[in-house]
Amino acid sequence: MALDTDQHATTTDRREERAAHRGAPPLTADVAGLRAFLDGPYAEVRDEVRRGLADHASLLDEDVDLSRDELRERVRDIVVGIGGTGQAAHGFPPAHGGGGDIGASVAAFETLAYGDLSVLVKSGVQYGLFGGAVQQLGTARHHDAYLADIVAGRLLGCFAMTETGHGSNVQQLGTVARHDPDTDEIVVTTPDDTARKDYIGNAARDGELAVVFAQLEVGGERRGVHAVLVPIRVDGEPAPGVRIEDCGAKIGLEGVDNGRLWFDDVRVPRDNLLDRFATIDEDGEYRSSIDNPDRRFFTMLGTLVQGRVSVGGAGLGASKVALTIAVRYALRRRQFETEKGEGETLLLDYGMHQRRLLPLLARTYALTAAQEEVARQLHEVFGADTPDADDRARRALESRAAGTKAVTTWHATRAIQEAREACGGAGYLSANRFAALKADTDVFTTFEGDNHVLLQLVAKGLLTDYSSEFEDLDQFGMVRFVAGLAVDTVIERTAAHQLLERIRDVLPGGRDGWDQEAGLLDPDYQLAMLRYREEHQLAGAARRLKAGVDDGGDPGVVFRTVQDHVIGAARSHVDRLVLEAFVARVRALPEGHTREVLTALSDLYALTTIEADRGWFLEHGRLSAPRSKAITREVGAIMRRLRPVARDLVDAFGVPEDVLGAEDLIG
Repeated sequence: MALDTDQHATTTDRREERAAHRGAPPLTADVAGLRAFLDGPYAEVRDEVRRGLADHASLLDEDVDLSRDELRERVRDIVVGIGGTGQAAHGFPPAHGGGGDIGASVAAFETLAYGDLSVLVKSGVQYGLFGGAVQQLGTARHHDAYLADIVAGRLLGCFAMTETGHGSNVQQLGTVARHDPDTDEIVVTTPDDTARKDYIGNAARDGELAVVFAQLEVGGERRGVHAVLVPIRVDGEPAPGVRIEDCGAKIGLEGVDNGRLWFDDVRVPRDNLLDRFATIDEDGEYRSSIDNPDRRFFTMLGTLVQGRVSVGGAGLGASKVALTIAVRYALRRRQFETEKGEGETLLLDYGMHQRRLLPLLARTYALTAAQEEVARQLHEVFGADTPDADDRARRALESRAAGTKAVTTWHATRAIQEAREACGGAGYLSANRFAALKADTDVFTTFEGDNHVLLQLVAKGLLTDYSSEFEDLDQFGMVRFVAGLAVDTVIERTAAHQLLERIRDVLPGGRDGWDQEAGLLDPDYQLAMLRYREEHQLAGAARRLKAGVDDGGDPGVVFRTVQDHVIGAARSHVDRLVLEAFVARVRALPEGHTREVLTALSDLYALTTIEADRGWFLEHGRLSAPRSKAITREVGAIMRRLRPVARDLVDAFGVPEDVLGAEDLIG
């Protein structure tokens, strides 16, 4: 009987699929409409960057034989030139030569990723990390003294946070900044080699001033990590007490001068402390408006979230370059004759080739919508008119930025690799961009935080619902926090659970049949599936954490045991946010070709996301075997509809021909 039921369900699903697509007209794409969707509210800013990319297209020419020092000099000149044009100034205050628009700054950075990525990263170090730290952590005297020169590229600097012994665990940095009351100076010291500053962009060759993160000591008492401005070069030579070493060859980004820094009791004025959140007064007393040291530390780091948002956008930009090349190659390269003797078949007409590239295209579009949403929130929280962000909004932004950065940079790694393979041996030639794209983006998954660590931050927000204790909780504190609550309380307080409850009541089939009777192309069904997975995994992680502590387990051991469940719940949460952002953007469009194409892309992203985790959905009773098969058939049908507009989909990315390169592949 069960077999008969399955056969009936399968027949029904196939009948519904045929009915859904029998009368569906071929998709027609409007490249301009798709470009407007992708570029969002900053189309003019993006076009300005596109025009400027031609100025450094020569760096992408693999035939140009430059030494490392020559390459670094060329990259530096371009980065300084970007400052001179004002393209790096969008996010800085107008009083210091900026545009006061963080959203425009992120959009410009994302688009710069179409070109040479050494230029992108060095620009990010100079204007995003170094300049951003002075802006966000400093006060008026620092802004007046430095920002105009930083924005214009006249003062090059470093963001000296990471140490050889500490990367993600910034709170335990070893560098010490001790206030000397006798001279009213701050003495910066590297106590051992594990505390040397490592992998610091702009340090090995060009940086003159560094924002150094160190343990501040005042009156013999440690006050936690703070940021201090320290000169590292004078007239091109290392400043007194500063030792500098080149990190040497890297996998990629050879145009960026990463270096190591040691500080041998380097003395700087007390005013060099970036003191937005804490200061040392004239009497040598430490003062802060935030009493709790953990909250002060996390508040300080939270202001630097633009870096994570920007890296995620850069990963998307690189993905768009790779997919543009691969799709255009697949529309040019032919292989194997057809049975009818009509000549060889285009690669993209093969179902497997569509399977390799079109879901990645759909995911790129979805992540672009999600990236725009996090950039919008960044602008709202840290825009020029809101210098002191609402705590809850800031925490929510920090979590969303962390999760979005993780999934976009992982996507970049996967998309670039798949695109390279889809171009066969030709894709292995350096001249065709993939060598640089792979090598230069590989570090994005650990830039601005290791992706797994960032997903732990997302999970902390989900499990604590950004409670008043949020800032104080490390991973062990999070375990203790969850253990002190009834698990149902943890689940019921989550937005995912509340949304799930609402959507179950409105879907076809009601609360019991919502996931079996709703149409596969119903975005409410797709969202509900991802919400259910998120809620269930979050509940499971909470139960495991609580049970481990209730059984007498050490919180650290409990967390390590449950860590994979915690990160799994966070990834599911981000998947849901991405689809939610994409669906909302598409629904806001007027009827027409653009909306129709984007709806198909949204369906493809949603169904391939469910399909990729079909084992979980089957195990938890959210999919029947026939419905799981129906999803795969629907994915195939959507890809066949998208195939005729594939070139339009990548043309809409707007990668300039001058920097796209890969002439051997795309003509």
